[in-house]
Amino acid sequence: MKERGTSVSVELKKELILEGLDCANCAAKIEERVKGLEGVTVANINFVTKKLSIVTDSPSKMDEIISNANVIIKKLEPHVVVIEEHEQKDMGNEVEYDKAEITRLIAGAMLFGIAIIFSFSFWTEFVLYFASYVLVGGEVVLKAAKNIIRGQIFDENFLMCIATVGAFAIKEFPEGVAVMLFYQIGEFFQDVAVNRSRKSIKALMDIRPDFANLRDGNDIKKVSPDEVKIGDLIVVKPGEKVPLDGKVIEGNSMLDTSALTGESVPREVEAGSEVLSGFINKNGLLTIEVTKVFSESTVSRILDLVQNASSKKAPTENFITKFARYYTPVVVFVALALAVVPPLIVPGATFSDWVYRALIFLVVSCPCALVVSIPLGFFGGIGGASKNGILIKGGNYLEALNDVETVIFDKTGTLTEGVFKVTLIKPKKESITEKTLLEYAAFAESYSNHPIAVSILKAYGKEINKTEVEEYEEISGHGIKVFVRGKRVLVGNNKMMDMEGIVYDHVEEVGTVLHIAVDKNYAGYIVISDKIKEDASKALNGLRSMGVKKLVMLTGDSKSAGIKIAEQLGLDEVHAELLPQHKVERLEMLAQEKSSRGKLVFVGDGINDAPVLARADIGVAMGGLGSDAAIEAADVILMTDEPSKLVSAIKIAKRTRMIVWQNILFAFGVKAIVLLLGAGGLATMWEAVFADVGVALLAVLNAMRVMRVKV
Repeated sequence: MKERGTSVSVELKKELILEGLDCANCAAKIEERVKGLEGVTVANINFVTKKLSIVTDSPSKMDEIISNANVIIKKLEPHVVVIEEHEQKDMGNEVEYDKAEITRLIAGAMLFGIAIIFSFSFWTEFVLYFASYVLVGGEVVLKAAKNIIRGQIFDENFLMCIATVGAFAIKEFPEGVAVMLFYQIGEFFQDVAVNRSRKSIKALMDIRPDFANLRDGNDIKKVSPDEVKIGDLIVVKPGEKVPLDGKVIEGNSMLDTSALTGESVPREVEAGSEVLSGFINKNGLLTIEVTKVFSESTVSRILDLVQNASSKKAPTENFITKFARYYTPVVVFVALALAVVPPLIVPGATFSDWVYRALIFLVVSCPCALVVSIPLGFFGGIGGASKNGILIKGGNYLEALNDVETVIFDKTGTLTEGVFKVTLIKPKKESITEKTLLEYAAFAESYSNHPIAVSILKAYGKEINKTEVEEYEEISGHGIKVFVRGKRVLVGNNKMMDMEGIVYDHVEEVGTVLHIAVDKNYAGYIVISDKIKEDASKALNGLRSMGVKKLVMLTGDSKSAGIKIAEQLGLDEVHAELLPQHKVERLEMLAQEKSSRGKLVFVGDGINDAPVLARADIGVAMGGLGSDAAIEAADVILMTDEPSKLVSAIKIAKRTRMIVWQNILFAFGVKAIVLLLGAGGLATMWEAVFADVGVALLAVLNAMRVMRVKV
């Protein structure tokens, strides 16, 4: 609802799935034309998810708008199938490549190779080259023809066609086939990258709970979470996900909250505790009263945030398409003028001579050096990065890494190891050694499977004779009472010590503090905490040296833990105790502080980080220990879990940009010279072939240098 003075207008939103949408430039055209429809206030296409969102403040016109939008889509992309979102069915996994297309490219390339390597008669060569051209470029010719019929004349398909047909017209068959082959290979790799991004977003949907155990009297029914209403009672068994937000009515258990908070230590819940959808029940049986319907639950909100955050990323428009928008018509008209005007005004000039010059002009002007070398440069950079344990999902993210201005880190599993260990043993009395204190704690925790107990037993490292442990009693939310070798041992938190009247040290440490008392006397404490990664400091120093202006940490952990880590690492800002939606809000605020050109990077590892990973200009996931959802939602993955690899990624990005711009300037420089010589009749087809194929080959070889990057 939006209020404007005394009137109130109601907005209606509709979302369409455009199955088969595979052209980013066409998506942009569709979006622009739908925006221009009467009654449309917002139109946005998320190219990754193939979703067209339409908002109108005239709900009565929505059916008409949808109808007109369908007409626009069918005109621009006839093969696209339009589905309203609520009608969408599982379409299966996105196919990363078309086997038939690969077969055509390989067959065409083989015929091309045979024609070049072996000597044949003219007509045999022509047949081989022509067959190769049809296999490799038939689809492009067909697209160009369809676009011309729809009034879209000047695009890269048109230029590819006119240049290659020109090459065939002057009997430079290898040139015509080579240009089309290189172009198709570049397009193929782009399609693969887009489909991988689409799979990344789709994989995140796996965090959605499949069912809820609804209590109906004495019976329990397994139903869809969508069917559960506020006030209903649901039962969550050990190992199951909590499907909806609610309050525990019966039972107590440990819940794995890492899906939402990113923290490793499970949370203990009992009657009266609030629980969120997405938590995983570890051991006990819980009965929960539902407080929010599924559409409003935490998991639903996270999924929605990922979708919307992803749509906020402006898709990087393909450079060649944008360039060809202006370049192609200019080249075509200049070539046409070159073929027609001189014979009409220059005495003695013949049409055959100037048509030949015009064809040379077209062959030289074909941007195949750019079509091949630019994507090869970026994919070379991506390949070089992968050798260094850095996976980058697209050339646009590699390019964006050149302008990183703000880097935001999650804490647990990103700057810290994400594995809890005993980091400090502090005896209170001289009569008790660290070894003895740890031994008391280990014996007390020997019956527990809590992660803290596991870390203590691991630190102790010896077999425990449980016959020496008597009268074991675990007090929920407090700790453990037990007799060890006849001595009464208490192990627990501040509440345990207060309850038993033990005078203890109030400790400010990063991590969980366990106090130990023996026979009513305070014996000391043990700290279990997450350790800072060895190269975290190196990573932050490296980022500053690369020109990053601001380093920030967002965490779901406590303020004290967050501040301590931030102080040790020298971060500029720290924001703690944040749920996923709060992280997105904080990131939005930080995004407003950067310059218009600067990029904002978020580095995280948990499912809870997926929305911010998607919303950031560049999302970076820790790949080794990171959750699958975070990895799939991210744009860059550091497979070794070393934050310093982000510095390496930026170095690779800068080197890649330098080589790509070398190719752009070299290609334009050589082509400009040969174009002028060709127009003046001083260049032959040999020079034209070099200016096209030769420059392309040199540009490709230069682009391959990116693969040999060392960081």
